[in-house]
Amino acid sequence: MPKAKVRPEFRRLCMQFGRILGGESEIEAGPVCFVTRMTNLKETILGRRTRSPLVQMQMFSFESLKSGRALCLGETAVHQNQVNRLMSNLRKRGIKVTAVHNHWLKENPRLMYMHWEAIMNPVVFARRTKESIAFLG
Repeated sequence: MPKAKVRPEFRRLCMQFGRILGGESEIEAGPVCFVTRMTNLKETILGRRTRSPLVQMQMFSFESLKSGRALCLGETAVHQNQVNRLMSNLRKRGIKVTAVHNHWLKENPRLMYMHWEAIMNPVVFARRTKESIAFLG
């Protein structure tokens, strides 16, 4: 399938978005700027050590860019005792937390997955997200 044409401005903005968040950026059909970043969580599931991207990966995106604002989304796994701090950090920066839930059973330490969203400038979203997750290490 041929790649869709992406405006150079969108491509530059996606690269900047990825740099701010410290991850790898790519452009999917849409266009959607998609950024992934690995964490350093030390988890076991069912008593076995895991480094799976299903556990370790943080994901961020923006799309539907109009007049400098876009639909911006984020997701990460956090230890259960970090949920309230991350939620507060995001909310005080104008970002809406949309879900907190588990993915796995019998993981140690206990993990929760948090999702967030905003309609804003992608660079502002990336900076606010980076500030919000900085304590996760």
